[in-house]
Amino acid sequence: MTDLKSLTQQEITALLQTMGQPAFRGKQVFGWLHKGVRTFEEMSNLPKPLRDKLAAECILTPPTVARKQISQQDGTIKYLWELADGNCIETVLMRYHHGNTVCISSQVGCRMGCAFCASTIAGKVRDLTPAEMLDQVLFTQLDSGLPISNIVLMGIGEPTDNLDNVLRFLELVNHPDGLNIGMRHISLSTCGIVPGIERLAELGLQLTLSVSLHAPDNETRTRIMPVNRAYDVESLFCACHEYFRKTGRRISFEYAMIDGVNDQDWQADLIAEKLKGMPGHVNLIPLNDVVESPFKPSKRVAAFQKRLESHGITATVRRSLGGDIDASCGQLRRKAMEAAKKGVDANL
Repeated sequence: MTDLKSLTQQEITALLQTMGQPAFRGKQVFGWLHKGVRTFEEMSNLPKPLRDKLAAECILTPPTVARKQISQQDGTIKYLWELADGNCIETVLMRYHHGNTVCISSQVGCRMGCAFCASTIAGKVRDLTPAEMLDQVLFTQLDSGLPISNIVLMGIGEPTDNLDNVLRFLELVNHPDGLNIGMRHISLSTCGIVPGIERLAELGLQLTLSVSLHAPDNETRTRIMPVNRAYDVESLFCACHEYFRKTGRRISFEYAMIDGVNDQDWQADLIAEKLKGMPGHVNLIPLNDVVESPFKPSKRVAAFQKRLESHGITATVRRSLGGDIDASCGQLRRKAMEAAKKGVDANL
């Protein structure tokens, strides 16, 4: 069965032509898919025999809302989507003065093992398809009734560990006959997989690359991020400098502030040293409490920011959204999994 929504408009057109259909049908079908139809029967301007043939030979995998939480503090909406195979992923819709941003997942689970993250606790189950990533944007917009102008790939999973499907998703969501969300409105986050950064540099996409740094020295970073054993700090910053040289795009460095671990002045000084010759933005993140993690939020966020700024580094503190609705990435999915194992309702 063909996953029709993961195909480009050109591929859909070619497929339909093998069925004896005229080329214009490809644009029609692509348009329907990107409007959020859940069945082929909804494609009302297609001949009935074609709809039946598509239903027999192709699949659609729209998600269903397993749970929806709306923050009473700031209107942030967090979705737990159930996929066609029964797995669950999270998507978060955040409201800003400049528009609405959706944070999507790229995998079911994650195998990166970062010590402070809830997403990785149960490991990776599988990669998401381009269609499943696209549907998070599309159905979040349809369900909420809010237009989405920005996308961040910072949810569950490591985007560069599923890079082929992520690149196909970017092509689809960027298409003028689809959601038409420009690359400059998309951010892609990586925990530091160097080959993925190098490939993105070669492609020269005009998206924003976010690197989850969290420590500028190998000892600390290896302690909290196992990926550092494969791609250490030196190779990571080398790849980042090369990325900037090839794309001209400033990198955003994500930095979760952990009490007594990565929040010392010498670490701020080391970040500044590593960034020499390259414009960078350091986004300081007040750590979310994760029950299974021994790490606690730092009390030195303001001091760390001031230290970075003293070196001429642009440093901001991420605004905390959705604090009353399991703000930590992966928390909602983890609770649902635990509830399923116990045979209870996750909504209780």
